Amino acid sequence: MKAIQLEKPGHFVALELPEPSAPAPGEALVRVHRIGICGTDISGFLGKMPFFSYPRIPGHELGVEVLAVGEGVANVKPGDRCAVEPYINCQQCYPCRQGNGNCCENLKVLGVMMDGGMRERFNLPARKLHVAAKLSLEQCALVETLAIGCHAVNRGAPQAGENVLVVGAGPIGLSVVEFAKLSGARTIVMDLNEQRLAFVREKMGVPDTILADGTELEQLKKLTDHAFAQVVIDATGSNKSMANALNFCGFTGRLVYVGITQAEVTFPHAPVMHRRELTLLASRNAHPSDFTRIIKLIEDGGIDTQPWVTHRTGFESLAEVFPSYTKPETGVIKAVVEVG
Repeated sequence: MKAIQLEKPGHFVALELPEPSAPAPGEALVRVHRIGICGTDISGFLGKMPFFSYPRIPGHELGVEVLAVGEGVANVKPGDRCAVEPYINCQQCYPCRQGNGNCCENLKVLGVMMDGGMRERFNLPARKLHVAAKLSLEQCALVETLAIGCHAVNRGAPQAGENVLVVGAGPIGLSVVEFAKLSGARTIVMDLNEQRLAFVREKMGVPDTILADGTELEQLKKLTDHAFAQVVIDATGSNKSMANALNFCGFTGRLVYVGITQAEVTFPHAPVMHRRELTLLASRNAHPSDFTRIIKLIEDGGIDTQPWVTHRTGFESLAEVFPSYTKPETGVIKAVVEVG
């Protein structure tokens, strides 16, 4: 069975693995058809992802088909097309008992802390499969990316009539944009890359964008009539951007960090954080209900996935083309690996 392993930063190797065993009780054997490439995969390739360990079979944005199920599995059956919730939680720790398995104390994410889906077949807990009979396999692979944005927007809880500023228009930022729009709030997007902002305007229907060229604070002030944003969601993963994001928050605003950095984030407390009585929030992974909601939204046309996938590659070509995905000039919004 073919697999691709990230042996160390910057170096993929092709593997031949034995066939997986029959699924154990509570497990399902799946065939991987589509794999989305996201910022986590790119950061792992570059050696910049804090939770990534090597060597690792990557791949956590997956469109799969169920081949067999173990004893006691009732939520899926052979032949089902599914999206995968890749957060393998222990179900025993305090966060899990509170319904917050997304930040389980013993969390293992497929393709990050444990081997993921960049292989033809593997077993996983059946409870992590979400049936999506009306979605294409490619759409199934997009569900997890969208779930990250869904959870981040839920954390910020924007209300209709508020200004939501999304900082960073990469794949995670774009998933945030989808759910900021659905909240009824006015959505504003900021990025360093004009090409990405053009995508936001032309493909996602968001007219209000800000190019981060040193005048972004004045641009935001003008767009919001000096109110700034009631919710700011930073999806950059840059500690400098994350520190500066406080300045974009209006009084009593909420700042959500969905991007990840290994560096310290520092900012003065009194002049902005305290004076404006801001709320600082982190957003990690997503909840099972987010997956259910997203599948229904795609089925009903509430989210149009057509613009999302800009690059596709075959399984055999991934190692050769992957470095290009790390370069902004390539224009990648979302790349998908076609396994079979």
